[in-house]
Amino acid sequence: MDKSWNEIKTNNSWAVFKIMSEFVEGYERMARIGPCVSIFGSARTNPENKYYQLGEEIALLLTKNKYGVITGGGPGIMEAANKGAKEGNGKSVGLNIDLPFEQMPNSYIDHDKLLNFDYFFVRKVMFVKYAQGFIVLPGGFGTLDETFEALTLIQTHKIEKFPVILVGTEFWGGLIDWIKEVLLKQEKNISPEDLDLISIVDTAEDAVAEINAFYKNYKHKPNF
Repeated sequence: MDKSWNEIKTNNSWAVFKIMSEFVEGYERMARIGPCVSIFGSARTNPENKYYQLGEEIALLLTKNKYGVITGGGPGIMEAANKGAKEGNGKSVGLNIDLPFEQMPNSYIDHDKLLNFDYFFVRKVMFVKYAQGFIVLPGGFGTLDETFEALTLIQTHKIEKFPVILVGTEFWGGLIDWIKEVLLKQEKNISPEDLDLISIVDTAEDAVAEINAFYKNYKHKPNF
């Protein structure tokens, strides 16, 4: 039997409390973890892929520079990053999302730093609020969504500026060219200084160097 409109409205109202509980738990647990860098990329990347190996290397190097690592908690690039953080004896955080038929948390997340979410938007807030930077490896729609949301929030001054680093010129170069030629020059939908919000690198050393260079001038703190 179909639900009445009043039943739907009631269920929507109760969902607010579930959303609030995810925010409260996320804020309380993430605030205790300290400075971390979020690493994004495809859940479909296998361990033989060069970007999996690069994600692992980046995370290991971040831990040597006293950063923890935050991922989406799943397989692929996320697993690689948590694995690298674990190898470096650093903080390995996983913000896992409950999805039908997929996304079990990977085994490299610290047992006390695994958070599970039902709502994508709550999870994305945690990525942005507590990350001191985004390092983005090749991925799909989810990776693009998280990257462009962060860029939009920085561009509009809704959050503090932090480094957004794309890894892999071969993968990201076409997108950067399109941003420059179409968004900037042709349509004038962004300003020239907006391009400064993005860095593009090809090595783990350069990715971490971008993070370190930024924080020579800025203090680690929540982003809003």
